[in-house]
Amino acid sequence: MLAFYDSQRRPACAGCTGNRPVFACPRCGREDNPYGRFCGPCTLRERATELLADHSNTVHPRLQPLFDAWMSGNRSQTTLIWLGKPSSSTDILRAMALGELPISHAAFDDLPCNRRVNYIRDLLAATGVIEPYQPLITRTTHWLNDILAQLPKHHVEVIRPFAQWQLLRHLRMLEAQDKLTRGAVQGARADILTATRLLDWLDEHDIAIGQATQSDLDRYLAHYPGRGPILLRFLKWTNHTRLTQGLQIPTPDRPVPQVLLSHDRRWQHVETLLHDNTIRRYTRIAGLFMLLFAQPLSRICRMRPDQIALLPDTVTVTFDTVAIEMPEPLDQLLREHLDQGGPASYANTDTWLFPGRLPGKHLVTENIRSELVAHGIRPHHARHAAMFHLAADLPTPVLAELLGISPTTASRWAALSARTWAQYTAMRRNDRPDRAPANYDCQSRKPL
Repeated sequence: MLAFYDSQRRPACAGCTGNRPVFACPRCGREDNPYGRFCGPCTLRERATELLADHSNTVHPRLQPLFDAWMSGNRSQTTLIWLGKPSSSTDILRAMALGELPISHAAFDDLPCNRRVNYIRDLLAATGVIEPYQPLITRTTHWLNDILAQLPKHHVEVIRPFAQWQLLRHLRMLEAQDKLTRGAVQGARADILTATRLLDWLDEHDIAIGQATQSDLDRYLAHYPGRGPILLRFLKWTNHTRLTQGLQIPTPDRPVPQVLLSHDRRWQHVETLLHDNTIRRYTRIAGLFMLLFAQPLSRICRMRPDQIALLPDTVTVTFDTVAIEMPEPLDQLLREHLDQGGPASYANTDTWLFPGRLPGKHLVTENIRSELVAHGIRPHHARHAAMFHLAADLPTPVLAELLGISPTTASRWAALSARTWAQYTAMRRNDRPDRAPANYDCQSRKPL
């Protein structure tokens, strides 16, 4: 509180001017972070204790990690504002402290699956009060149960096994590989909804799913042509389980990727992100990962701090299995980011390289995408341009290993860049073995 003037008539606090700290917190004596009569931390301690206290008027032992996380946060006023909102669902925490709800995931099984309740669950998992879980799959399961409750029994007998053994199983496999994305979950939900619409249409025409013919399917797709690609996975499953007999949807050819960003324009974007300090640091780093190493934003946002190695003279990043040395000044940006962090919520700083404001969550791609677009950088075009030029400079196996893409994808890009590397073995004799092929010199714009 700069309520006084020093000897040079500059605003200053009581401690710097020798005055009595009349605006200091009566409890702890600190003058910063005022919040009403007391300071923010003291007010938060009082309200958090009242909320999380059990019948002995002390913080419930199981909820102590949440209390400690709140008190160690840098923004006590933000937490106080949240606690004061009537829509914060703090009644769940109060019920847990009093023993009216179990402090476990089971407490949320009978609660609505909405944003307020989900935030409490994520908060408890992020602070270690309850076990970690995968919210995308858990909420999809909850959503699936709501959908099934509205369907007739003969539809449930088809949709439930399809969802459980085909879609959810695939999502769990992606989770085990740390590749589960929101897009994959949305695709699974679209598969379920589109399958239920097909079943509804068959009912309207008095056709059982087991009796549907190719002409019936063609007639349906003539009315709803946009649903064909989404039905592919459902019909493949029904054919495999012999629920249907040979129903087919023509599979469109995979489009050849287009490169709409020129080489020079790509490097102009690189220069902008390297030197424009008005852009958020995490946006600059993510954009450079995309422009230099063709990484998609969805993968960049899920990166973890242990993928960055800070060595005395260099900084390396491991996108897949191989550590790649970072060029200057990108290496310095990474050092600063790991040292100062980003807009992280409490209990979220050590999990993700780009932590988000929600407990346990990383930044969403739109957070970075919108700022890149505002500076004229379109992520889709930028990544395609980077992949095109990398495929022209690197052999297909090396490209796949360094960037974490499939050999098939690497081969497609190599063919597009007209460099299949059939003579790679002979060319290796002239390569310098002491250089990693994917390191960049940002001045010459070439691999080192």
